[in-house]
Amino acid sequence: MSPSQEPFAPVRVRLILVEDHDMVAEAIALALGGAPGLEVVARCGSVADAVAAVRAHRPGVVVLDRRLPDGDGIAAIGRITREAPGVRVLVLTGEASPRIAVRVVEAGGAGLMEKSSGLRELEGAVREVAAGGVAFAPDLLPAVLDQLAGRGRTGADGLTGRERETLHLLAEGVSTDQVSERLGVARNTARNHIQRVLEKLGARSKLEAVAIARRRGLLD
Repeated sequence: MSPSQEPFAPVRVRLILVEDHDMVAEAIALALGGAPGLEVVARCGSVADAVAAVRAHRPGVVVLDRRLPDGDGIAAIGRITREAPGVRVLVLTGEASPRIAVRVVEAGGAGLMEKSSGLRELEGAVREVAAGGVAFAPDLLPAVLDQLAGRGRTGADGLTGRERETLHLLAEGVSTDQVSERLGVARNTARNHIQRVLEKLGARSKLEAVAIARRRGLLD
């Protein structure tokens, strides 16, 4: 067979798995790593390690736990995609809702899966986002489609996607300098984001803004 007649080798999807519970991470890594065309190139247990791994490995897909020891996974999507433009992020969560799905879309994520989903379902979601699609449960799609169409650009309280990221960082108790670092923006820009969050929520302090947001369900 001449070189021009040789069959093309299948494209492998390189994955990074970010999950801090060892047993869960092991099960997912075994399932995805053993699937045809998928390769788990790194496993991480924190946002910081995930950013470093993405920088080192340049994966096609990151499967990202929503709650990690050093921060909110959804708020970290921007940092991850800045390290590897074009990477697709699939978020894992213990409980999904339309509000959480919209946060994922606003942050630049490509899908949201509940941890109670089967491993075959997760594999299918990985393949879908790797191919350029999105992976959300049917009951979450209306909110997601509204956001993708631009109708959900701001929430009920007028917060933009970046302001929602800022709000979630404030809920973690981080400083303005840490907001700047986590969002990858200048300190003055971070301070402006914080000020707009306070103004839109009618709060006089970061602490009051977080308290108001919790009462309104904005941190779900």
